[in-house]
Amino acid sequence: MNGARHLHFKSVTYSGQAAGVRLIVTGAVHGNETCGSVAIARVMAEIDSGVVRLSAGSVTFVPVANPLAYEQGQRAGQRNLNRKLFPSAQPREFEDHVANWLCPLLGAHDVLLDLHSFGAPGQPFVLVGPRDNAGPLEPFAQSAPERALARRLGVRRFVDGWLAAYGTGVARRMADSTPEQRAEQLRYGVGTTEYMRSQGGYALTLECGQHRDPAAPEVAYQAILRALAFLGLCDTPAPAPIEAAQIEALTLVAVHDRQSAQDQFTRPWVSFDAVSRGQAIGLRADGSALVAEHDARILFPDAQAGVGHEWFYLACANPNFEYSRP
Repeated sequence: MNGARHLHFKSVTYSGQAAGVRLIVTGAVHGNETCGSVAIARVMAEIDSGVVRLSAGSVTFVPVANPLAYEQGQRAGQRNLNRKLFPSAQPREFEDHVANWLCPLLGAHDVLLDLHSFGAPGQPFVLVGPRDNAGPLEPFAQSAPERALARRLGVRRFVDGWLAAYGTGVARRMADSTPEQRAEQLRYGVGTTEYMRSQGGYALTLECGQHRDPAAPEVAYQAILRALAFLGLCDTPAPAPIEAAQIEALTLVAVHDRQSAQDQFTRPWVSFDAVSRGQAIGLRADGSALVAEHDARILFPDAQAGVGHEWFYLACANPNFEYSRP
């Protein structure tokens, strides 16, 4: 952790006089994604000045979750904080120290709103968790309130299936490994929202827009205010839900890794570009084409991905997506 000892962690909690939901809002989990930090500072100023009045429950703001990455203006400091997010008995990298501070803080709350942005131009979207289930991958029992909150954040594109898609990639990547090795690699897919759900809460990742889009901080700001109102933390009327007919629902179905530094995309893809089944998305180092398995949308294409890391995801339209009752 050399070079980072001057950094500290900061959270600010506001509590109303009545009992209620405990919300936590995080920004800059990735240091170059600052729209959440800007929005959090704006909402805190409005609470301090009395423009926003907290009447029940509590809200904790973490303006900068990863101060090293934030200081450097990079996605990560020494590693991706939003992977393998667990407390560590023997912290080595800076993000291990962040996790030792952040994980107990998450566990002390009921709901997480994690504010992010993305590299290429595009419209905001929200990542939601799985349906209720008792399975071994990501057991969950709060999909109804989670998806009800998602419908109040002001965005119209929903994506689910993150950890399941990541798990298929782990299985393919480590086909010859032991179950213990695959389980350890699967832990790498756990970030803020997955950890929050593992602690009994529910959580949403809101991707507010492109990193430098001047509208992204406004998306984040409005989402915080909408969450406060919907969860009953302030006296503002609760926002109406986005109608199901207005929502584009997608489920992540596959992830492909970059296998060589010579792997190249066939074009400069951006998230939510449409591809047809059989269409070439990239070329492997040996010249073979990597084609889409489905009619789908590309998500999180990363032309700079490291070898052995996620190169892109595919998401398919989900006509059976469960939105929860309004």
